[in-house]
Amino acid sequence: MSLHQPIGRETAEFFAFDEEAREAFAAAYPDRHAHLRHCLADHPLLSLTALAQLAERMPAERVEYNRGDLPLGIRPEDTPANGLSLGETIRTIESNGSWAVLKNVERDSAYAVLLDAALEELRPLVEARTGPMLHREAFIFITSPGSITPFHMDPEHNILLQIRSDKTMHVFPTHDEETVPPQQSESFASGGHRNLAWEDRFMDRGSAVHLAPGEAVLMPVKAPHFVRNGPSVSVSFSITWRSERSVAEGELHSLNARLRAKGLPLVTVGHKSETQWIGRALFRLVNRLGWVA
Repeated sequence: MSLHQPIGRETAEFFAFDEEAREAFAAAYPDRHAHLRHCLADHPLLSLTALAQLAERMPAERVEYNRGDLPLGIRPEDTPANGLSLGETIRTIESNGSWAVLKNVERDSAYAVLLDAALEELRPLVEARTGPMLHREAFIFITSPGSITPFHMDPEHNILLQIRSDKTMHVFPTHDEETVPPQQSESFASGGHRNLAWEDRFMDRGSAVHLAPGEAVLMPVKAPHFVRNGPSVSVSFSITWRSERSVAEGELHSLNARLRAKGLPLVTVGHKSETQWIGRALFRLVNRLGWVA
Protein backbone atom coordinates (compact mmCIF):
# COMPACT_ATOMS: atom_id res chain seq x y z
CA MET A 1 0.00 0.00 0.00
CA SER A 2 1.34 3.42 -0.90
CA LEU A 3 1.82 5.85 1.98
CA HIS A 4 -0.28 8.33 0.02
CA GLN A 5 -3.15 5.92 -0.63
CA PRO A 6 -6.24 6.39 1.58
CA ILE A 7 -6.52 3.62 4.15
CA GLY A 8 -9.61 2.10 5.65
CA ARG A 9 -11.32 0.29 8.48
CA GLU A 10 -11.46 -3.24 7.17
CA THR A 11 -12.17 -2.60 3.46
CA ALA A 12 -14.03 0.74 3.61
CA GLU A 13 -12.14 3.84 2.57
CA PHE A 14 -12.15 6.73 5.01
CA PHE A 15 -10.93 10.29 5.20
CA ALA A 16 -9.65 11.82 8.43
CA PHE A 17 -10.90 15.35 7.73
CA ASP A 18 -14.05 16.26 5.81
CA GLU A 19 -14.56 19.46 3.84
CA GLU A 20 -15.90 21.39 6.83
CA ALA A 21 -12.86 20.44 8.92
CA ARG A 22 -10.48 21.42 6.14
CA GLU A 23 -12.21 24.80 5.81
CA ALA A 24 -11.89 25.42 9.56
CA PHE A 25 -8.24 24.40 9.38
CA ALA A 26 -7.59 26.78 6.47
CA ALA A 27 -9.24 29.68 8.31
CA ALA A 28 -6.92 29.32 11.32
CA TYR A 29 -3.59 27.91 10.12
CA PRO A 30 -0.84 28.67 11.09
CA ASP A 31 -1.36 31.33 13.77
CA ARG A 32 -4.60 30.43 15.60
CA HIS A 33 -5.99 27.35 17.28
CA ALA A 34 -9.15 25.82 15.80
CA HIS A 35 -11.77 23.28 16.88
CA LEU A 36 -12.14 20.59 14.18
CA ARG A 37 -13.91 17.29 13.58
CA HIS A 38 -12.24 14.07 12.40
CA CYS A 39 -13.20 10.54 11.32
CA LEU A 40 -10.66 8.35 13.16
CA ALA A 41 -12.39 7.82 16.52
CA ASP A 42 -13.18 4.14 15.92
CA HIS A 43 -10.05 3.14 14.02
CA PRO A 44 -8.83 -0.28 15.28
CA LEU A 45 -5.19 0.85 15.49
CA LEU A 46 -6.25 3.33 18.18
CA SER A 47 -8.02 0.87 20.50
CA LEU A 48 -6.52 0.31 23.97
CA THR A 49 -5.68 -3.29 23.08
CA ALA A 50 -3.77 -2.25 19.95
CA LEU A 51 -2.02 0.55 21.85
CA ALA A 52 -0.88 -1.77 24.65
CA GLN A 53 0.61 -4.08 22.01
CA LEU A 54 2.26 -1.13 20.27
CA ALA A 55 3.72 0.17 23.54
CA GLU A 56 5.28 -3.16 24.42
CA ARG A 57 7.15 -3.38 21.12
CA MET A 58 8.44 0.20 21.31
CA PRO A 59 11.91 1.01 22.70
CA ALA A 60 11.91 2.48 26.21
CA GLU A 61 13.26 5.85 25.09
CA ARG A 62 10.13 6.45 22.99
CA VAL A 63 7.72 6.00 25.87
CA GLU A 64 7.08 8.43 28.73
CA TYR A 65 4.69 7.70 31.58
CA ASN A 66 4.14 8.98 35.09
CA ARG A 67 1.48 9.89 37.60
CA GLY A 68 -1.36 12.06 36.39
CA ASP A 69 -2.27 13.88 39.63
CA LEU A 70 0.11 16.74 38.90
CA PRO A 71 -0.05 20.49 39.48
CA LEU A 72 -0.45 22.73 36.43
CA GLY A 73 3.14 23.91 36.75
CA ILE A 74 5.88 21.41 37.63
CA ARG A 75 9.58 21.13 36.95
CA PRO A 76 10.44 18.05 34.86
CA GLU A 77 12.82 16.76 37.53
CA ASP A 78 9.99 16.87 40.09
CA THR A 79 7.57 14.72 38.05
CA PRO A 80 6.90 11.52 40.06
CA ALA A 81 6.95 8.01 38.59
CA ASN A 82 3.87 5.83 39.03
CA GLY A 83 5.69 2.68 40.21
CA LEU A 84 4.34 0.48 37.40
CA SER A 85 5.71 -1.04 34.21
CA LEU A 86 4.53 0.39 30.90
CA GLY A 87 2.31 -2.60 30.12
CA GLU A 88 0.76 -2.45 33.61
CA THR A 89 0.23 1.29 33.22
CA ILE A 90 -1.80 0.93 30.02
CA ARG A 91 -3.74 -2.19 31.02
CA THR A 92 -4.77 -0.67 34.37
CA ILE A 93 -5.07 2.92 33.14
CA GLU A 94 -8.71 3.06 34.31
CA SER A 95 -7.65 3.04 37.97
CA ASN A 96 -3.93 3.81 38.32
CA GLY A 97 -4.06 7.61 38.01
CA SER A 98 -1.40 7.82 35.30
CA TRP A 99 -0.50 9.56 32.06
CA ALA A 100 1.44 7.97 29.20
CA VAL A 101 2.68 9.11 25.81
CA LEU A 102 3.91 6.86 22.99
CA LYS A 103 6.36 8.91 20.95
CA ASN A 104 7.14 8.69 17.25
CA VAL A 105 4.63 5.94 16.59
CA GLU A 106 5.09 6.67 12.87
CA ARG A 107 8.20 4.48 13.07
CA ASP A 108 5.79 1.55 13.21
CA SER A 109 4.71 0.91 9.62
CA ALA A 110 0.96 0.66 10.31
CA TYR A 111 0.91 3.96 12.19
CA ALA A 112 3.08 5.58 9.53
CA VAL A 113 0.34 4.88 6.99
CA LEU A 114 -2.29 6.29 9.36
CA LEU A 115 -0.30 9.50 9.93
CA ASP A 116 0.46 10.01 6.28
CA ALA A 117 -3.13 9.48 5.15
CA ALA A 118 -4.39 12.09 7.63
CA LEU A 119 -1.76 14.70 6.83
CA GLU A 120 -2.02 14.21 3.08
CA GLU A 121 -5.52 15.72 3.17
CA LEU A 122 -4.12 18.92 4.69
CA ARG A 123 -0.86 19.11 2.76
CA PRO A 124 -2.07 21.48 -0.02
CA LEU A 125 -3.41 23.93 2.59
CA VAL A 126 -0.19 23.79 4.60
CA GLU A 127 2.14 24.17 1.63
CA ALA A 128 0.26 27.28 0.46
CA ARG A 129 0.93 29.01 3.80
CA THR A 130 4.17 27.67 5.29
CA GLY A 131 5.77 25.51 2.61
CA PRO A 132 6.42 21.76 2.69
CA MET A 133 5.42 19.62 5.65
CA LEU A 134 8.71 18.72 7.32
CA HIS A 135 9.57 16.10 9.94
CA ARG A 136 6.13 14.45 10.22
CA GLU A 137 5.60 12.69 13.55
CA ALA A 138 2.79 11.10 15.57
CA PHE A 139 2.23 10.68 19.30
CA ILE A 140 -0.44 8.86 21.29
CA PHE A 141 -1.56 10.02 24.73
CA ILE A 142 -3.29 7.62 27.13
CA THR A 143 -4.52 9.17 30.37
CA SER A 144 -6.39 8.07 33.47
CA PRO A 145 -9.62 9.76 34.57
CA GLY A 146 -8.99 13.24 35.96
CA SER A 147 -5.32 13.35 34.96
CA ILE A 148 -3.61 16.65 34.20
CA THR A 149 -0.96 17.34 31.58
CA PRO A 150 0.96 20.32 33.01
CA PHE A 151 1.35 23.72 31.35
CA HIS A 152 3.82 23.41 28.47
CA MET A 153 4.52 24.20 24.82
CA ASP A 154 5.55 22.12 21.81
CA PRO A 155 7.82 22.96 18.85
CA GLU A 156 5.56 21.57 16.10
CA HIS A 157 2.37 22.38 14.26
CA ASN A 158 0.00 19.93 15.89
CA ILE A 159 -3.51 18.53 15.56
CA LEU A 160 -4.71 16.61 18.62
CA LEU A 161 -7.46 14.15 17.65
CA GLN A 162 -9.62 12.87 20.50
CA ILE A 163 -10.26 9.12 20.16
CA ARG A 164 -11.76 7.93 23.44
CA SER A 165 -13.53 9.74 26.31
CA ASP A 166 -13.15 13.50 26.62
CA LYS A 167 -10.71 16.14 27.80
CA THR A 168 -10.43 19.90 27.91
CA MET A 169 -7.48 21.67 26.34
CA HIS A 170 -6.76 25.12 27.76
CA VAL A 171 -4.96 27.02 24.98
CA PHE A 172 -3.09 30.31 25.39
CA PRO A 173 -1.98 32.79 22.73
CA THR A 174 1.32 32.39 20.95
CA HIS A 175 3.85 35.23 21.15
CA ASP A 176 2.51 36.28 24.58
CA GLU A 177 5.55 37.21 26.64
CA GLU A 178 3.49 37.18 29.85
CA THR A 179 3.02 33.41 29.66
CA VAL A 180 6.26 32.62 27.80
CA PRO A 181 9.05 35.15 28.50
CA PRO A 182 11.68 35.52 25.75
CA GLN A 183 14.28 33.72 27.85
CA GLN A 184 11.97 30.69 28.07
CA SER A 185 11.58 30.60 24.28
CA GLU A 186 15.35 30.87 23.93
CA SER A 187 15.97 28.04 26.40
CA PHE A 188 13.37 25.84 24.68
CA ALA A 189 14.91 26.46 21.24
CA SER A 190 18.30 25.53 22.69
CA GLY A 191 17.10 22.14 23.98
CA GLY A 192 15.37 23.13 27.23
CA HIS A 193 12.31 21.33 28.61
CA ARG A 194 8.79 21.98 27.34
CA ASN A 195 7.22 22.61 30.77
CA LEU A 196 6.35 26.21 31.66
CA ALA A 197 5.91 28.05 34.95
CA TRP A 198 2.24 28.50 35.81
CA GLU A 199 0.59 31.47 37.51
CA ASP A 200 -3.13 31.55 38.28
CA ARG A 201 -3.42 35.00 36.69
CA PHE A 202 -2.77 33.38 33.30
CA MET A 203 -6.13 31.58 33.28
CA ASP A 204 -8.13 34.48 31.88
CA ARG A 205 -5.73 34.77 28.93
CA GLY A 206 -6.61 31.30 27.62
CA SER A 207 -9.48 29.53 25.85
CA ALA A 208 -10.98 26.20 26.90
CA VAL A 209 -11.52 23.71 24.05
CA HIS A 210 -13.57 20.66 25.05
CA LEU A 211 -12.82 17.55 23.00
CA ALA A 212 -15.09 14.52 22.68
CA PRO A 213 -14.37 11.51 20.42
CA GLY A 214 -14.38 12.66 16.80
CA GLU A 215 -13.25 16.18 17.71
CA ALA A 216 -9.79 17.71 17.38
CA VAL A 217 -7.89 20.91 18.03
CA LEU A 218 -5.33 22.55 15.76
CA MET A 219 -2.47 23.94 17.86
CA PRO A 220 -0.06 26.62 16.59
CA VAL A 221 3.66 26.19 17.16
CA LYS A 222 4.59 26.90 20.78
CA ALA A 223 1.03 27.74 21.85
CA PRO A 224 1.13 27.27 25.65
CA HIS A 225 -1.47 24.84 26.95
CA PHE A 226 -2.46 22.43 29.68
CA VAL A 227 -4.94 19.55 29.58
CA ARG A 228 -7.54 18.23 32.05
CA ASN A 229 -8.78 14.73 31.33
CA GLY A 230 -12.46 13.86 31.78
CA PRO A 231 -14.01 11.15 34.00
CA SER A 232 -12.95 8.17 31.84
CA VAL A 233 -9.78 6.80 30.25
CA SER A 234 -8.76 9.10 27.41
CA VAL A 235 -6.91 8.29 24.20
CA SER A 236 -5.68 11.09 21.93
CA PHE A 237 -3.75 10.87 18.65
CA SER A 238 -1.42 13.78 17.93
CA ILE A 239 -0.26 14.36 14.34
CA THR A 240 2.51 16.90 13.90
CA TRP A 241 4.81 18.49 11.38
CA ARG A 242 7.42 21.23 11.16
CA SER A 243 7.58 24.00 8.57
CA GLU A 244 10.14 26.48 7.35
CA ARG A 245 8.43 28.98 9.64
CA SER A 246 8.68 26.82 12.75
CA VAL A 247 12.29 25.95 11.97
CA ALA A 248 13.18 29.60 11.41
CA GLU A 249 11.51 30.68 14.65
CA GLY A 250 13.56 28.12 16.54
CA GLU A 251 16.74 29.31 14.85
CA LEU A 252 16.11 32.93 15.82
CA HIS A 253 15.31 32.12 19.44
CA SER A 254 18.44 29.95 19.61
CA LEU A 255 20.43 32.83 18.12
CA ASN A 256 19.05 35.20 20.76
CA ALA A 257 20.07 32.83 23.55
CA ARG A 258 23.67 33.06 22.33
CA LEU A 259 23.54 36.81 21.77
CA ARG A 260 22.07 37.30 25.26
CA ALA A 261 24.86 35.20 26.79
CA LYS A 262 27.44 37.53 25.24
CA GLY A 263 25.58 40.71 26.17
CA LEU A 264 24.85 41.59 22.53
CA PRO A 265 21.64 43.10 21.07
CA LEU A 266 18.93 40.57 20.25
CA VAL A 267 17.08 40.12 16.97
CA THR A 268 13.32 40.60 16.80
CA VAL A 269 11.44 37.35 16.15
CA GLY A 270 8.51 38.24 13.89
CA HIS A 271 5.37 36.30 13.00
CA LYS A 272 6.86 35.36 9.60
CA SER A 273 10.28 34.33 10.82
CA GLU A 274 11.02 32.39 7.64
CA THR A 275 11.49 35.74 5.85
CA GLN A 276 14.07 37.05 8.35
CA TRP A 277 17.03 36.19 6.13
CA ILE A 278 19.60 38.36 7.93
CA GLY A 279 18.83 36.85 11.32
CA ARG A 280 18.88 33.33 9.93
CA ALA A 281 22.22 33.99 8.23
CA LEU A 282 23.57 35.29 11.54
CA PHE A 283 22.34 32.09 13.22
CA ARG A 284 24.34 30.01 10.75
CA LEU A 285 27.38 32.22 11.33
CA VAL A 286 27.35 31.86 15.12
CA ASN A 287 26.89 28.11 14.65
CA ARG A 288 30.06 28.01 12.58
CA LEU A 289 31.83 30.10 15.21
CA GLY A 290 30.78 27.64 17.90
CA TRP A 291 28.96 30.14 20.11
CA VAL A 292 26.91 28.56 22.90
CA ALA A 293 24.31 30.03 25.24
